[in-house]
Amino acid sequence: MAARSWFQKFQPRDRLRTSSKKKDSMGSEREDSKQLSSEEASNLTKQRVAAAKQHIENHYKEQMKNLQERRERRNLLEKKLADADVSEEDQSNLFKFLEKKETEYMRLQRHKMGADDFELLTMIGKGAFGEVRVCREKTTGQVYAMKKLKKSEMLRRGQVEHVKAERNLLAEVDSSCIVKLYCSFQDEEYLYLIMEYLPGGDMMTLLMRKDTLTDDEARFYVAETVLAIESIHIHNYIHRDIKPDNLLLDKYGHLRLSDFGLCKPLDCSILQEDFSVGESLNGASRRDERSQAPKRTQQEQLQHWQKNRRMLAYSTVGTPDYIAPEVLLKKGYGMECDWWSLGAIMYEMLVGYPPFYSDDPMSTCRKIVNWRTHLKFPDEAKLSLEAKDLISKLLCNVNQRLGSKGADEIKAHPWFKGIDWDRIYHTEAAFIPEVNNELDTQNFEKFEEADIQAHTSSKSGPWRKVPATRGQGASDKGGGVSLSELSPCKKKMRVFNCLIPPVKCNWYKYKDDIASGWESSCKA
Repeated sequence: MAARSWFQKFQPRDRLRTSSKKKDSMGSEREDSKQLSSEEASNLTKQRVAAAKQHIENHYKEQMKNLQERRERRNLLEKKLADADVSEEDQSNLFKFLEKKETEYMRLQRHKMGADDFELLTMIGKGAFGEVRVCREKTTGQVYAMKKLKKSEMLRRGQVEHVKAERNLLAEVDSSCIVKLYCSFQDEEYLYLIMEYLPGGDMMTLLMRKDTLTDDEARFYVAETVLAIESIHIHNYIHRDIKPDNLLLDKYGHLRLSDFGLCKPLDCSILQEDFSVGESLNGASRRDERSQAPKRTQQEQLQHWQKNRRMLAYSTVGTPDYIAPEVLLKKGYGMECDWWSLGAIMYEMLVGYPPFYSDDPMSTCRKIVNWRTHLKFPDEAKLSLEAKDLISKLLCNVNQRLGSKGADEIKAHPWFKGIDWDRIYHTEAAFIPEVNNELDTQNFEKFEEADIQAHTSSKSGPWRKVPATRGQGASDKGGGVSLSELSPCKKKMRVFNCLIPPVKCNWYKYKDDIASGWESSCKA
């Protein structure tokens, strides 16, 4: 049989055959007329053509950008030398030093990075299709957080676009409010995101340990969350799933926005919004399982919430407590949905539990979409009038929601009086976590390691430079496994590899080294 063409290797074998012979129960051969529909074949072809086109465009775009950056670094050196009293011999040596570093940098760019290059340490997060671990790069000893996502599960759960958006966001946004992404790579089974490790834990753990925050503590962290949300909105991203689990603290107690939420979204497509808020409480529209639920005091509700909080966070369903109603109803949404999440988090910080918490997620969803009826402030919480006003203006109809015209609307609210928005990340944090060393994980919850699969070594494609745009990127060379050995879900992996391109480390520190060697000489 003739060898399969390069294009056929991307096709499942059963789809390549326009007809095949199979033996029936009598032993005779019959024709099996299974064929790939023209529409399905067309869509697959379009995906591959688009991925190949993007790969070629990114390849040349990256080459041109690297060349431009190299020229800029040389021009910068020439400018600094022109302003400094440096002999011609020293200038020549500095240029040689720069060229040497540039060559080393290009060699590093071609280095193939894989999971083998990292020592896996403590697990700090897990979910339906992935886990997060502290890891150490073997060559440099640098500590990172590795997010490891199973590609077949992401495909099965329809999370490819979500993960791609997260990777693009982390790669593009350079902000002190956002967790930094250093690189990403993949093998046949997993996608890996290598991010900075923040040992201060997350806001969920802090709230579980402290029950509630004081007005000043909440004001500090809500303000930093506002800046974090603003920083992604400026780059035209919507987070959609901001919650305490995704608000991480560095060793100084300052907040960074990330997305460690590895749960699939709850299917709330059957929900309907109840606009009959003006009807009698005895109306049929109000008579559901929510009204039959026993009323609890604030302390009882807090205890019940804390009992179930961790279980909900790492379940396959997740918790919808912070999701805006327009997102749940799938009726179209914009950046305003993130400000709703901010209001729900602020409520939990001051009261101790989310505003629409129920015993099961679906009941929570019903409360959220009917927020007019269910948003209440317990008297025991003793919230200030300004705090109630801000929460009410965040947990409201999207058209009236504070922040719909930009973050400045929220910053100007009286509750934030005294906040220095320009210097808040340079001031002492409201809470300083205990961190004994760079590998300390005491501020994260403990996870059982018994069910963790043995780590399989692999080498992925070369680290690719973070693209300037958010488009699709280059495909990565996978391993040599044949498509016939893959499960039906894994047969889509070749296209997946094109949809989730690897990202190369920004090499911030290495680029600094290129300049630091001659900057000190110029100063001397």
